[in-house]
Parts: sequence; structure tokens; C-alpha cells
Amino acid sequence: MTKFFLGYTYLELQLNEKALDMYNQLKNLGFEKSNYVHAQIAISYHNKRDVLTAISTFNNLRIIDPYRLDNLDTLSNLLFVKDRKVELADLAQHSYNVDKYRVETCCVLGNYYSLRSEHQKSVISFQKALKLDTQYLAAWTLMGHEFMELKNYHAAIHSYRKAIDVNCRDYRAWYGLGQTYEIIKMPYYCLYYYKQAQMLRPKDSRMLVALGETYEKLDKIKEAFKCFSTARSVGDIDGLALLRMAKLYEQLEYDEEAKLAYVEYTKESEISPAPIDLCLAYRFLAHYHLKMCNLELAREFTHMCLRYEETKEEAKTLIKSIEQRKRQYLGGVYEDTSIQEDDELEAARPDDDSSSPTPIMEPAIDRDDNTYLVGND
Repeated sequence: MTKFFLGYTYLELQLNEKALDMYNQLKNLGFEKSNYVHAQIAISYHNKRDVLTAISTFNNLRIIDPYRLDNLDTLSNLLFVKDRKVELADLAQHSYNVDKYRVETCCVLGNYYSLRSEHQKSVISFQKALKLDTQYLAAWTLMGHEFMELKNYHAAIHSYRKAIDVNCRDYRAWYGLGQTYEIIKMPYYCLYYYKQAQMLRPKDSRMLVALGETYEKLDKIKEAFKCFSTARSVGDIDGLALLRMAKLYEQLEYDEEAKLAYVEYTKESEISPAPIDLCLAYRFLAHYHLKMCNLELAREFTHMCLRYEETKEEAKTLIKSIEQRKRQYLGGVYEDTSIQEDDELEAARPDDDSSSPTPIMEPAIDRDDNTYLVGND
């Protein structure tokens, strides 16, 4: 029983690696057929944001016990994140057929409607879940998300606060409150709630990036840099920390640091399937190299800017500037060369014509026999 208690406690405290290790030990101790242990392992993967492994574990559990509805709300969250509409529709239909009055069923339906952008129906589903169980944490948090989509910020704040009342360790509710206050432009409230979320998830880069952006808005640049740097060190989930650092360097006119950050960002974006604001990196690098007279590199990055609608028009103007700079540069080189040649000729010309050597007669060609004849004096 001690290991079950430790596994549950680790999971509650977001110590997911320790929880996963504990439940794997339980599997080896004879609980390999326990549905509860398999479900807790799936939740551990969910908390680690290993979405595909979590979905696979839940699906295996459904094969073992197809009528088990426990934790299917978590599976529906994962399918929502991966935008798997068909699988989520199938899960919603299956849950409804098994027991339409379970809170998990209402939650699955709420996620299904949300994925279809039917946010009002989604809210109704979560409200049904809360009528069945007022202490159902997932419904309060997810309903807050739906009110955010509907731009009903007062109702969203109420939902998130109720979620915190149910479980003050729910980082999603704290993070949701931070996002809400960020939208309604109350940065000091926003800062407080993001700090709470970050304390609950100290190794989650999303919390650190959100915290850094808030510090940036409050002109606390040193704290912002620290947050972005820490987000990079713990593993930047969304790939935003480096981009935010580069933008901050650019705003502060630290061109060299901005260049290095943007170059690193473009290299990392080659691996990322959907790079964010990559055109902004190309735009800065094009301007930087034009300023430094690295015209070939400036041209290269400018052509990359042409691929994006956001920077296409500016890229066309940049191409003209590069061509103009190139013509000026080449014209200056030719002018300097001609001046240098004139100076050399002037220096080589003797002052006394009498000292000049006797000119050599050019050979004349006899076109009849094609022989060279030297002219006589």
C-alpha cells in the first residue's frame, strides 16, 4: 500500500518521473493487469506531455476494459490537443452509449463540441457535469477555457477560481487566470497568477515564457531575460523562448546578440514542423547584413522573406535597397581604381622628355608574303 500512496502523491505533486517509476515497480510486483495502475501510468505520460504514449496507453486500457469510463476525460483532452476529430467523436459516442450520466461522459462531449468550435454547447456539457458533481475539477477548468473562447472573461475568471477552490495545486487554473488577466490588460494580477503556475510546474517552459513576457511588459528586462534563459535550459516546449530573447535584443538595439539569437532560431526551425514568426528572423537578418554591407547574405535572407505574406512587400523594398547599395559600392570601387591608375601614371611620367628612351619602330607587315619588315630610319 505504501507504493500506491507514494505513486498517487508523486502524481499530485507533478513529480511525474517518480510517479512513473513507482507504478512500473507495481507492475513488476504483480499488478501488471491492474487497470488502475495502467491508468495512472497514462496520466503520468499526459503530465509529461508525452501525448502519443499517453494516448496509446489509454487505448490499450480501453481494449482490456471497453466499458471503463474512468479517466476517459483525460483521454479526450489528449485527442483534443492532437486535433483527432474522428477518434474524439467515436469516444464521445461510446461514452454516451455506456452511461450518459457520468461526469466523464459530459466532459468528453464538452471537448468534442469545443473541437467543433461549438463553444456554447461545450459550456452546457460542462455545466451538466458540474450538476452531477460540483467538485469535478476538470469541468471547472475546461469551462473556463470555453468562456475564454466566448470572450466572457468574467465567467472565465469565476470558473478558474472555482477550480482552484477544488484543488489549489491545479496549475492549469492558475495559468488560465494569468491568461485572462493578460487579455484584459492587468499585468500585475497576471504576474501573480503566472508565478503560482510556475511554482507548481517549475520545469514547464510555457510557464516561464509567459512569466518572462509579463516581466517584459512591466519593463523588468533583467527578470524577463532570466525567465527566457531558464525556459531554454529546461527544454523549450513551444520554441518561443529563443524568439522572445531575440526580439528583446532587437528592441534594445543589441544587434550582435540579436543576430546570434535569430541565427540559432532559424537553425532550430529547420527541425520544427511549424516555426513561429520565422519571417521576422529573416527580416532582421536581411536588415542586419545590409547594414553591415554583407550584400550576398542580405540578398539571401531577403529572398527568404519573399516566401511570407507578412514580409513580402518589405522584402521587395529591401531588394531595391540592396541593388542600389551594390551599384554604389561597385561604382565607388571603379572610381577609386581609375584615380589610383591616374596617380600611378602621373608618378611614372618623367619630368625631362630628353631622358626618355628612343621609341621602337612598330613592325610593318608585307601583305604579299606575310613577312615582317622593320622600317628604315
